[in-house]
Amino acid sequence: MGQVKNFEARVFRALRREPPQSKVHRLAFWLLIIYLALMPFRLLPGTAGAVFSAFSTFTLILLLGFCVPLLWRWIGGRFLWKLRNRLIMTYLLMALTPVVLFILLALIALYGFSGQFAIFAATSAIEAQMEHYGAENRAFSVHVSHFLATHPESKSVSPPPEMEDTAPGSPDTSLRIAAFQDGKILPITPPTLQAAELTQIPSWAKDEFRGVVFDNGKLYLRAIDMQTIGSHTTTLILSVPVDHARLDQVAHGIGRIEVLPNFPVGDETPADGEQSKAVLSKPSQSDAKVEVNHRKLTREELRKDSIIGGTLPPPQHFYDIPITFYAPVQTTDWATGQMHSTLTNVTSRPSLLYQRLFITSLEIATFLQNILIGVACFFGLLELIAFIMAVRLNRTITRSVNDLYDATVEIDQGNLTHRIKVTRNDQLAALSRSFNRMSYSLERLLAEQREKERLQGELAIAQEVQANLFPHGSVSLPMLELHGACYPARTVSGDYYDFLTFGDSGLGLALGDISGKGISAALLMATLHSAVRAYRYAGEELVSVGVNQFSASPAEKIGAINGSNGHHNGSDPFLKPAKILAQLNRHLYRSTQPEKYATLFLAHYDGHTSQLTYSCGGQLPPLILRHDDSITQLGCGGTVVGLLENPSYEQGVEQLMSGDILIAYSDGVTEPENDFGEFGEERLIDVVRRHRHMPLEAISEQVMQSLRNWIGGQEQPDDITLVLARQR
Repeated sequence: MGQVKNFEARVFRALRREPPQSKVHRLAFWLLIIYLALMPFRLLPGTAGAVFSAFSTFTLILLLGFCVPLLWRWIGGRFLWKLRNRLIMTYLLMALTPVVLFILLALIALYGFSGQFAIFAATSAIEAQMEHYGAENRAFSVHVSHFLATHPESKSVSPPPEMEDTAPGSPDTSLRIAAFQDGKILPITPPTLQAAELTQIPSWAKDEFRGVVFDNGKLYLRAIDMQTIGSHTTTLILSVPVDHARLDQVAHGIGRIEVLPNFPVGDETPADGEQSKAVLSKPSQSDAKVEVNHRKLTREELRKDSIIGGTLPPPQHFYDIPITFYAPVQTTDWATGQMHSTLTNVTSRPSLLYQRLFITSLEIATFLQNILIGVACFFGLLELIAFIMAVRLNRTITRSVNDLYDATVEIDQGNLTHRIKVTRNDQLAALSRSFNRMSYSLERLLAEQREKERLQGELAIAQEVQANLFPHGSVSLPMLELHGACYPARTVSGDYYDFLTFGDSGLGLALGDISGKGISAALLMATLHSAVRAYRYAGEELVSVGVNQFSASPAEKIGAINGSNGHHNGSDPFLKPAKILAQLNRHLYRSTQPEKYATLFLAHYDGHTSQLTYSCGGQLPPLILRHDDSITQLGCGGTVVGLLENPSYEQGVEQLMSGDILIAYSDGVTEPENDFGEFGEERLIDVVRRHRHMPLEAISEQVMQSLRNWIGGQEQPDDITLVLARQR
């Protein structure tokens, strides 16, 4: 072992290199010695030379396998040890990789575009022929219909003069026509035009059809046209086989086209609009079987009936490669009318597609080609300049790296108070200062984030609590339908509505709007809700003991309770909405800031008399859409609640008739604006009027949909509250 190490040391000293220390390095050295020793024996003749050649090749493979990690270790330990070299390597990877990927993507996209363009050109040629044959068939159909209408005794028909070029001896001798009158076939003169295979009209044929059909294992271009004159219906079916000559015409200037009628592309098109799940089934290189319609077809059988047209010209230059693209062509089963997909294989060259694309302006195409080459060279020059500039600039990025690394480790460990000591005054020092500011901002933002999460949690709780304040479930009376909805502009709402039932025939209705938005408005809304409910429950207690402290005169203190239906003849203070508003005004005035106030509408509905007693405290006056489409405004009342100490409130009474709809709303319904102005009261009434026979929930949704359309993409400007009530 010592002699081996001494030999290694002498060799490396001769090369002025340090002797190998690692086992991998030493093994690579001895593999190189063995490979060099085997080299002369490869020249021996016969089997011996072949054996030594195989051994030397195996040794070379092992040597290369050991050299790869050594080379990578040298690159990582020597070349990439410097930050400048790492930045250069990074820039090369970052700059060249996107370029290579972009070029590959461009080539793939160009191949796909070329294939799609070739398919488009082929299908366009087929569609052009179909349009031509369809026009001829329609002209023949009109001619035959008028001929039979004027000559009902005629037993045969002949083509019009303009279709004489379809007669025998013309260029298109494969064209055949079948004529039918009321489903019965008519002979055609000359007989050579008669399509013998078309003896009846397919059951799926309707009025007019143009397309590729599959009939008895063959493809045809067929057009159907029906003309009805009087009581007779004339049907003309024009048929042209898809054969080699036809595909030669289609493939002119494109390349080579192959149609595979028996190649399975996908399932039949299902009925009722269901989407077909087509799966392309390509045969393998062997005689693999493919199941089609519950039977097996070999690859030779699949391609036996293929139709080929056109030829692929030789390439014009080295990159003029063949472009092959497959596409399914929609064909119709002539017997059933179901849609099938027939595989079409189009092979072309970029030069053909290029000439077809610029067929009318070859000079412009050459000019564009030269421009693109020039742009590519210019971009390459810019890439070279950018690389040189990157090499020069990365020399200024090799300082302060250690301090930044240590700082990032501290931040990663959660020490957000760590700061970098800055002693210089250059851009890298400014980077360190920015890092210090970032650390401080991160510390502050994390604290703000925790506070924000806490506030959001409290807002979620507030939203849940406020949602419980609104009426839940279905609140209705036998003689009155009710619906209410509130849509906050923010998390919580400052709007308020409530339904208070009085037995089974009385109802208290409240709708308000608090000044402002957000949490303060929501808190005042909860206060207003509690106050209204308190007066309601206090009224129930007074009624139950037979005491009424809210009556204004002795006559009003006389009340009776009808135990069977809960009808209270003036005993409940809620029957006087104006007095309730006065009490609520006093309560809010004394318990809120001077700038805080609310608009409030209170009403009591008596189901026995269908009377609505109400008072409106600064709220937008609710509306009654009468059964005869007239409008009654409920504006009786006074000023807003909570702004003045002792305002006076009046109350009004309205009689509701069957079909009348009460519309109570906040300003968020009528005040949203766009370029045409406010939504307005008239549009609200119009929406309710147009949908008045729908359920109240549906009417409310129609109003909201109209509001959303009016606002468009803007944010909802205010809380939206809508209450609807309809007399049955």
